[in-house]
Amino acid sequence: MKVTFVLPPVNLSGGIRSTAMLAQHLMRRGHEVLAVCPANPRPTLREQLRSLKNFKGWLPNAPRQSSQFDDIDVPLKVLDSSDPITANDLPDADVVVATWWETAEWVVKLPPEKGAKAYFIRHHEVHDYLPKERSAATYALPLHKITISQWLVDIMKTHYGDDNVSLVPNSIDTSKYFSPIREKAAQPTVGMMYSTKKWKGCDVSLEACAIAARELADLKVLAFGFGDPAEEMPLPPNHEYVRQPPQDQIKQIYSACDAWLFGSRLEGFGRPILEAMACRTPVIGTPAGAAPELISHGGGILVKPEDPADMAQAIVKICTMTNADWQSTSQIAYDTAKSYTWDDAAQRCEAAFQAAIERFQSGDLSKSY
Repeated sequence: MKVTFVLPPVNLSGGIRSTAMLAQHLMRRGHEVLAVCPANPRPTLREQLRSLKNFKGWLPNAPRQSSQFDDIDVPLKVLDSSDPITANDLPDADVVVATWWETAEWVVKLPPEKGAKAYFIRHHEVHDYLPKERSAATYALPLHKITISQWLVDIMKTHYGDDNVSLVPNSIDTSKYFSPIREKAAQPTVGMMYSTKKWKGCDVSLEACAIAARELADLKVLAFGFGDPAEEMPLPPNHEYVRQPPQDQIKQIYSACDAWLFGSRLEGFGRPILEAMACRTPVIGTPAGAAPELISHGGGILVKPEDPADMAQAIVKICTMTNADWQSTSQIAYDTAKSYTWDDAAQRCEAAFQAAIERFQSGDLSKSY
């Protein structure tokens, strides 16, 4: 089938990465795939005036950022304009797929010849830094929804009354995230992604580390993130922080830990869970995103939300395991990660696209908006 993915301006985010990998594996299964995105937004008049006032000159248009599409063979069409994508920008296809709440607003307005309309939902995008009413409204649009975790399937049903939602779990590239069989670290070590976004729950993970350190005096925290740590949410004294590590270094960070902390309050899937597990690192996680499905096999410990003491207890439990018990848990984590493949995801996605086409042809989904 012919498939068009409609993207926001591309970057190195996890959502863009997952879409790129899925598109690549759909092509390997014989489908004709095209990804289309607008250019990065031009500087606003206010930004231009501020730059001139500060003697920095006229700001140029933002260049296209690097993305996962740079390293794969999926065709990516970057438009000259940052305006919303319209029918003139897209080829006729069997399926056209929105991948972000703004793109859903564009896709729903397309004519029928652009394809049956699907909406790949990777998160419940109702955050305070977004226009929440607009983003939430996109989940009620006449588009066939595809999600990446059972939690999102449930959200679409309970919040938006849609019980016809396809589930296509994420996967990871195990050629990038891997580790040979290994032993526990010589020093008790846990890792985490650092973010000041409240829904990421780093404050819970850091408090858990502080509690656990009362029993594990030499507990070390390894962390990485996209920015510098904030003064209001400091890392513990015994820590190592890496800002924007390259991909080959991320697997080394995962592989240096006895456990990986996933403290999210809200998450679409939780890719770091699979990435850590692929590096044979057990995960201690809250029941957000796909964590219940991923951790339930025994490759870590599922803890109560908003409960640093429960997470601390899990940290102590894993860090004080015998090497044999830890290796057994590590192996389960690795086997779990290996069981999620992009080819399986592409096969599920084919079925989801077929469902979209059938609903479109039957009139179950509105053909225009």
